[in-house]
Amino acid sequence: MEPSSIAKLLESGMLIAFGFAWPANIAHTLRHKSTLGKSISFLIIVLVGYLFGISAKILGKSINYVLFFYILNTLMVLFDIFLYYYYRRREREKLRFPQEG
Repeated sequence: MEPSSIAKLLESGMLIAFGFAWPANIAHTLRHKSTLGKSISFLIIVLVGYLFGISAKILGKSINYVLFFYILNTLMVLFDIFLYYYYRRREREKLRFPQEG
């Protein structure tokens, strides 16, 4: 196996490993319906990193199966960001209008 093929496999492995974290993180947010412990800055930094990776693949004309994992992870981070803002808004509304009774 040539070094460039090994490099692609290693890069895919890294993206797959990171990719396992996002569904667990999303499931946690959906289960608890809370942004507690989430950092929007972290999510945005990770998103920018994935966008850089996608851009590097496209600009470097290195479009291969690894790009799929960058896109998949990017979509999961975008969904996690959506959940952050959705639940954050609900948390703020609860603070503004506490239930009486």
